[in-house]
Amino acid sequence: MLHPQLTLIWGDSAYAGTLVEWARRFLRLTLKIVTKRPGQIGFKVLARRWIVERSIGWLMNARRNVIDFERKPAHSEAHLTMAAITLMSRRLTRRKAARAWTRHRPDSTQAA
Repeated sequence: MLHPQLTLIWGDSAYAGTLVEWARRFLRLTLKIVTKRPGQIGFKVLARRWIVERSIGWLMNARRNVIDFERKPAHSEAHLTMAAITLMSRRLTRRKAARAWTRHRPDSTQAA
């Protein structure tokens, strides 16, 4: 197995079907399909799917990853790996922690 630390992956409903069994049999991975809730109308953020979409968005900030013009898949993979390394190294070496969006901000009357 190439990445033994991976045991569970999430997929879109487009990947449902024979891929679930194939991933279990040949890759020894559990593929869970993220689907819409029953009776859902309109757009709603699906559980776990936002993690993947956010991560892809961060990786696409690297200009070379936006358009796939590499001749070999290994080259594209190398560029994605470098983008992920750059992203994580910048986060780990920040001087100040990023401001959490869930923190309570003081009132303007208290700040003055």
